[in-house]
Amino acid sequence: MGTKILVVDDEENIVKLVSYNLTQEGYQVIIATDGQEALTKAQQENPDLMILDLMLPKVDGLDICRELRKNSSTSELPIIILSAKEEEIDKILGLELGADDYVTKPFSPRELIARVKAVLRRTDYSLAGQTGKILQAQGIELDLRKHQVKVAGSEINLTPKEFNLLSILIKHPGQVFSRDNLLKKVWDYNYHGDTRTVDVHIRRLRKKISQHSSQQHIITVRGVGYKFTDD
Repeated sequence: MGTKILVVDDEENIVKLVSYNLTQEGYQVIIATDGQEALTKAQQENPDLMILDLMLPKVDGLDICRELRKNSSTSELPIIILSAKEEEIDKILGLELGADDYVTKPFSPRELIARVKAVLRRTDYSLAGQTGKILQAQGIELDLRKHQVKVAGSEINLTPKEFNLLSILIKHPGQVFSRDNLLKKVWDYNYHGDTRTVDVHIRRLRKKISQHSSQQHIITVRGVGYKFTDD
């Protein structure tokens, strides 16, 4: 059975277009046309990735993000938002709530497929070839094989993007990474957004870590980027 992708949209033409292109690439496609069905299938079908519209009947896309990230069985499910909402505030809010990427309608099917492959590639990379490898620094422990993170002994749930960001930073304590560099390393394609995406994910990552640690682990280097503290 191939990689399984859950497509969530109430527009029939969008569902057909996205499903066709995904199927042509060899992916297995599951469809949901409202928010409640999306939540149910995310639990039952165990997809590898979700493509999610925001404006949906019953439960909207942002609430779906909230629910999926709260549930331990779906907290790490990669999510690409595909929405006609193109205002910056909508993109930032979607990313804040745990989406890994944001594509606006109208969209290029080729670009969407590239985004899908990039998200899946980065998710797979975090596990590939890392059997038994554990990173530890400043009270944070990353198990690269299990995709598990503990802060002061307490486990926290991170999305694949958050996990990859933290692993890059923690592997190189004291090294400053520019936002452009982190975009290239974590998103792994010619990203069409701006570096605000990195800021949003870093802010989310800090918030989760701060629930179990009063120390500031990820430092902002003004005008440059971010580093993991080496103190």
